[in-house]
Amino acid sequence: MSHDLPPTDPAAESDSQTPADERWAPEKRRNSSRASTYLALFLVAAVGGAGLFFSGFMLGRLNGQTPGTSDANQELFRPFWDAYKDVTTNYVGEVDPHLLVEGAIDGIFQALGDPFSSYLTEEEYRSSLGGLSGEFEGVGIEMATMEGGNSCTTISEGCRLTVTHVVRGSPALEADLREGDVLLAVDGTSTLGSTLQLVVPTVRGPKGSTVTLTIERDGAQLEVPVVRDVIQREDVQSEVVAGGKIGYLKVLGFSSASAADLKEQLRVLIEERGVKALILDLRDDPGGYVDAAHKIASEFVGTSPLYWEQGAGKEPEAKNPDPGGVATDPTIPMVVLVNSGTASASEIVAGSLQGSGRAQLVGQKTFGKGTIQEFKELPGAGGYRLSVRKWLTPDKTWIHGVGLTPDVQVDLPAEPDPAVDVVLDKGIEVLLEKIDSAPPPAPAPPPAPSPTPTPAGWLSVLLAA
Repeated sequence: MSHDLPPTDPAAESDSQTPADERWAPEKRRNSSRASTYLALFLVAAVGGAGLFFSGFMLGRLNGQTPGTSDANQELFRPFWDAYKDVTTNYVGEVDPHLLVEGAIDGIFQALGDPFSSYLTEEEYRSSLGGLSGEFEGVGIEMATMEGGNSCTTISEGCRLTVTHVVRGSPALEADLREGDVLLAVDGTSTLGSTLQLVVPTVRGPKGSTVTLTIERDGAQLEVPVVRDVIQREDVQSEVVAGGKIGYLKVLGFSSASAADLKEQLRVLIEERGVKALILDLRDDPGGYVDAAHKIASEFVGTSPLYWEQGAGKEPEAKNPDPGGVATDPTIPMVVLVNSGTASASEIVAGSLQGSGRAQLVGQKTFGKGTIQEFKELPGAGGYRLSVRKWLTPDKTWIHGVGLTPDVQVDLPAEPDPAVDVVLDKGIEVLLEKIDSAPPPAPAPPPAPSPTPTPAGWLSVLLAA
């Protein structure tokens, strides 16, 4: 884009061609004052003309600049703005300026070559944030299409859409929906011939609205109206295994509520169920909020640092555990189950527990994502996620593209049996060996003998009673 030329200064032109005036006949005694007058006029015109010239030059210069582009980047962005102006002015087809802007922003992130940094349309941006928070509006059921115990695609008389889980505290639980219920219709529309992906959006809907589900239970059809609400996805599941000796916790994602949920379930396992060891299953956990990872790791690790964070051009900063962790006692042995699907925030937790010596990793090498992203909104144009920091293990190792190597490698069979979990079985085996080899607790010291009371002692006893 060329700069506008500065406007011609009319004042300078008129004063440089001052016409002769016969009333000012040359007189010797006036020559000096007349010369001074001409000089003063010339200086005023020259200064005034220079001011107008400079003002015009700056106006043209500012007109040539683009909003948001610094002086140092004017030449760098000139080809972009030239192309944009040419497309919007001369392209023979239809032009949507909004799409051009989105495409340009998308190109910036594609040029980074970072799969974790990307432009997001408005719909994608909202969906991504909703997925991270673990919240959605619906009834609170999980479903799967099953035929003869195996998964299937198109819903039919044989391939049935079945409720596999009812979320705790959900409207579905209040409406008495149960695991094993078969979903036949949604608001009178049959599910036959459809798919799970097409049915789920019809079950979900805005908070406060009602959806009527037609289900089959024990051979009978029931019409169940359910009032939708905001549902918090259950990211933490727990149970007791190995005859009550080991507490098992499965984390499916690091949402805004997962840390508090894990803390409560962990407390129940240790304080109420009295487990002797713990398994934390992070297999196929794609991650989520770093804050949730920090809190969850703090439940198990009481030593510093948990991990490190490093911003662009900065030194690593230690991230230390939050106080009050439920299971920081090193006498409670732990293993963490991992695989190639263990990524991002789940790797932060796994790396923290392994690097601090709190737990052994059992399974296969993890994914290897060592960057942290921030989501930022672009009003009117969606938003983006950008890799802004690295995270490092307690010994400052960056595992990006490498992953965490398990302490106990477990190779999966070529043809796995769905009824057998070889990684979980190995984790239980490792912990049972630790429990059996642990020294018995030291006996409590015998109570000190009570002194023979003297008469004064008897008096104090009576007063105390």
